[in-house]
Amino acid sequence: MVVHRDLKPENLLLDSEYNVKIADFGLSNVMYDGHFLKTSCGSPNYAAPEVISGKLYAGPEVDVWSCGVILYALLCGSLPFDDENIPNLFKKIKDGIYTLPSHLSAGAKDLILRMLLVDPLKRITIPEIKQHPWFRVHLPRYLAVPPEDISQQVKRVDEDIVQEVIRLGFSRKDVIESLQARIQNEASVAYYLIFDNSHHISNGYLGANLTEAMTDYEPETQTKAVNLSMHDKGSPTAYMQTERKWSLGLQSRAHPRMIMVEVLKALQELEVTWKKIGHYNIRCRWLPPPPLGKEGDSLYMEGCSASTDDMDHGVRDEYKSVKFEIQLYKMAEDKYLLDIQRVQGPQFLFVDLCALFLAELNVL
Repeated sequence: MVVHRDLKPENLLLDSEYNVKIADFGLSNVMYDGHFLKTSCGSPNYAAPEVISGKLYAGPEVDVWSCGVILYALLCGSLPFDDENIPNLFKKIKDGIYTLPSHLSAGAKDLILRMLLVDPLKRITIPEIKQHPWFRVHLPRYLAVPPEDISQQVKRVDEDIVQEVIRLGFSRKDVIESLQARIQNEASVAYYLIFDNSHHISNGYLGANLTEAMTDYEPETQTKAVNLSMHDKGSPTAYMQTERKWSLGLQSRAHPRMIMVEVLKALQELEVTWKKIGHYNIRCRWLPPPPLGKEGDSLYMEGCSASTDDMDHGVRDEYKSVKFEIQLYKMAEDKYLLDIQRVQGPQFLFVDLCALFLAELNVL
């Protein structure tokens, strides 16, 4: 998933068919599962509190904040956060200080309030925005109906598109190898741009089928639905999904130092090599013990930190290894969450490692 991080009206364009296009991806970044972003970037008036504060952030929630500022500007004709003095501007953003004009409808106010929540964990998400009553009023069918899943089509190489890319000056070998290896370069980017454009036209995304999906949705119904979502969240008719009580990672109330000590002890018992890459964040490599009959001296010191070269140039090459990261997070109510993420290696081998690792831990 790509995070734009600089959404503002100047970066929203209309093409000849009145399709909205997002421009200027100079500050964008790719999200990786289990990793956070920390760069403070973007236009100050549209930047989320966590961005200007220099805190870690996942990504999508900062774009939701920027969209909330854009929505406010479109409906009110001014910015919610604006001040000539930058420190004062940042204070307003961090504290969420802004006013909503009285002419806004109840639905618009509710949506803006939820998009401009200072706490990113409580901020509304894109799927929730799509279900919001105000968003769904007079919604065209091409937006109400989800687009066709083209993930399977992308996996298949389209020979016609390959020929178009070749006509642009790329060799067939470079194009095919880039697509098969999923390498991002000029050849693969050209292929996917042509693919996206051809798929876009063939489906008639903005064709004659612009029928409104909710023509019978009246403002009174919208107001009632908003009030229901705000005051009767327990009702089965509320449009918001109930909070899911999922447990992610390994949770503990022990002191973080004690947790990391036990983690390192477990890694030592499993003969895992590791190196520190951040606060309470280590990258590890595990080579399973050799089968019987191939015993030998291990070239890895148990539980000692390893250099990058040591971890990249492994020994016992005949055995597959697993690279993974361990990160400790602080949660609410004095809880800590230990996350283990596979970086490289066989999945089933990683599952075996997790089972052995959990068996060695004494603090969780």
